[in-house]
Amino acid sequence: MSMSSEIVAELNTLMLYNVTNPQEGIKVHKDAEQSRIDAARRLHEKGLVTQADGGYLTNLGREAAEHLQMAHTILTSA
Repeated sequence: MSMSSEIVAELNTLMLYNVTNPQEGIKVHKDAEQSRIDAARRLHEKGLVTQADGGYLTNLGREAAEHLQMAHTILTSA
């Protein structure tokens, strides 16, 4: 099973968040790549972020981002 380009874009967008600081959000500007704009909107629709253009992580979003960053650390460590 492989991941769709949409899921990869959502994962990459989640990786932008600083999970150690819940008061630090992101803003996906209207001149960003369309795939990033669409990914942020889908993450909002799924309840992982507070705004369609980024915002802050919800509790579910923070949990997902923490797991994602942990997996990234494991896969990229030597």
